[in-house]
Amino acid sequence: MSKKKFGKKKSTQIPNLTKTILDIIRKRPNQNFNYKQIASQLNITDASGRNQIIKKLSQLAAKQQIVEVDRGKFQFNGPQDYVTGTLDMTSKGDGYVVVEDLEDDIFIPSKHINKAFHGDQVEVYIYNTRRKSKNEGEITKVIERKKKEFVGVITISEKFAFVNIQDTKMYTDFFIPKSKINGAENNMMVVVELEDWPEKADSPFGRVIEVLGVPGEHETEIHAILAQYGLPHEFPKEVEEFANKIDTSIQESEIKKRRDMRDTLTFTIDPKDAKDFDDALSFKILENGHYEVGIHIADVSHYLKPGTILDDEAYERATSVYLVDRVVPMLPEVLSNNACSLRPNEEKYTFSAVFEIDENSKIHNQWFGRTVTYSDARFAYEEAQAIIESKSTSIPADVSLTGKAYKTDDAIADAILKMDKVAKIMRRKRMGQGAISFDKVEVKFELNEANEPVGVFFKTSKDANKLIEEYMLLANKKVAEFIGKQDPKKTFVYRCHDEPNSDKLSALQNLVGRFGYTLNFKSRKTTTQSLNKLLQDVNGTKEQNLIDTLTIRTMSKAYYSIENIGHYGLAFDYYSHFTSPIRRYPDVMAHRLLQHYLDKGKSADAETYEDQCSHSSEMEYLATKAERDSIKFMQIKFMQDHKDEKFLGVISGVTEWGIYVEIIDNKCEGMVRLRDISDDHYDFDEENYAIVGRKTKKVYQLGDEVYVKVKDADLVKRHLDFTLIGSKAEVETQG
Repeated sequence: MSKKKFGKKKSTQIPNLTKTILDIIRKRPNQNFNYKQIASQLNITDASGRNQIIKKLSQLAAKQQIVEVDRGKFQFNGPQDYVTGTLDMTSKGDGYVVVEDLEDDIFIPSKHINKAFHGDQVEVYIYNTRRKSKNEGEITKVIERKKKEFVGVITISEKFAFVNIQDTKMYTDFFIPKSKINGAENNMMVVVELEDWPEKADSPFGRVIEVLGVPGEHETEIHAILAQYGLPHEFPKEVEEFANKIDTSIQESEIKKRRDMRDTLTFTIDPKDAKDFDDALSFKILENGHYEVGIHIADVSHYLKPGTILDDEAYERATSVYLVDRVVPMLPEVLSNNACSLRPNEEKYTFSAVFEIDENSKIHNQWFGRTVTYSDARFAYEEAQAIIESKSTSIPADVSLTGKAYKTDDAIADAILKMDKVAKIMRRKRMGQGAISFDKVEVKFELNEANEPVGVFFKTSKDANKLIEEYMLLANKKVAEFIGKQDPKKTFVYRCHDEPNSDKLSALQNLVGRFGYTLNFKSRKTTTQSLNKLLQDVNGTKEQNLIDTLTIRTMSKAYYSIENIGHYGLAFDYYSHFTSPIRRYPDVMAHRLLQHYLDKGKSADAETYEDQCSHSSEMEYLATKAERDSIKFMQIKFMQDHKDEKFLGVISGVTEWGIYVEIIDNKCEGMVRLRDISDDHYDFDEENYAIVGRKTKKVYQLGDEVYVKVKDADLVKRHLDFTLIGSKAEVETQG
């Protein structure tokens, strides 16, 4: 009888067991663990694996990395290096957690994201890394989700569905049970709501809450842009009904409570396509030769009462959203375009800042309060500009709102010319005090009846625009001064703008140096002077849009707060937003507070108003992103119809994977991927903002002019890819 050969039973080998056990215990520093609980978390059921865990727990206790608090029960014994912050994901799947009290952000590798999403409030354990250049950590808990609704395209199979999220900062798709697809069809664009992310599931579980439509179609994509940022596209029925029931008639009893300025010459100047006129100017020459200038703002707070569903809705929105083809208003139309709109030949309730001012722009008296006004005329910017340029009453047909030439009233033309003269003096003084002049070119689209882009034009700020700007700045500044100087401790809503970061200024200097410009950062005065000179010098050049954009990005982001730090960009010690309550909720807050203090009220609750300021700043940021996305969408749509054309552009960015090119004629920006440049293999030269050919040594550098063609214009992914034809010199030499 032959002997059986029994092999030795192979034991389970668990890689990185020490680190794995420490990770489990460290994530819950206040919890006790025995070997069975550790084994359960690791899905280990065999005796060999459990023995390894028991042995490792003893070793860790001996090294005092964990402590045995009771027989067989262990707890973490390391430093409590836990902080909370906000996760900022990268498109590569890694992230950084921004912590308020830490100078450097904490790097989170993708394997340690642990089911957190971009913008979430998270708890992080910080490792003691060898590389002192950056903190590294692991997310141990999601404290609060930034959002639970996401936009993506659904793929439906026989038993379930998945939604691939559009956001480049989302690293996972969503699993959708077949019972929760809400009537969506395969490959539809949908909004999905996060419901759960089970411990052992690869993907979060969700349900479809809205079907947006077919990807690539105009309405689908516009609604997707709004949904991506949690912005509504219509008012709830009950809010509309509430607004429609408001008494918007002008009552004699209310007029008696206000300063009656209906007999004072009053007019509006707005964009020609404007529907909501929330500001008007009045003008009167006083007996002493000074001017009385009134800045009259729609009295939205008269209709918008705290505690109503209308006010709740306006607060949640916090701002109107201006997309390329539509406005998503903060207030329903009955208020925004009717009752609160300062339309010509109509009496309106207004909140006013009235100044006695001389021809050299010196202010002698000021008054703030509720008024009733009557607008005598409405002008488009182009019409007012014609008056300023011709110094006459004539409005030519090509700029007239009616399409016909006409003559305006002598008194109105005289008022516009005198106010323009004063505005220019105010602007000159402001610049002398260190304000920065951002007259960035705005890209606008000509749309046909189907909202298809058929042309691109550029909007620049002229004297008429600057006239309105100066008087709005004056009102905003003086209202803030009136409260802030009276008592700095009084709660008020300030528009704050911090000084730019020195590192960002240095980076800007390096970039503009490529174009031959220099900046001087010795003092605040030299900084603002050289920034203004830069913006003036680039005016009309091929690199203007690029340098304007880079300079704006160098600036700190303006925000709302009850803590006043002044406004760096405007060079004001006090500044608020008071002049646009139809489209900005902080202006409504400013109106309410100003009236409260005019009525001798005590300081309002600071915490409540700071929370409202933070919310308003956040909603403004989301609205701005949606507006930019809608412009990008329209640019791609426009370029789809120009695929066979050759365009001259400027290299506006250089990265390791490609170069960005901005077309000079229409400001559309797209990418030329390095792998698509066929004449050589190009390497990224980070130091010189360039790519260099290995064989040819050909260099393409930031600011170079190149010719490109459209390779791919993807509306769904919002990608615009170009094919590089060659440098301007090469192409034009070849003919």
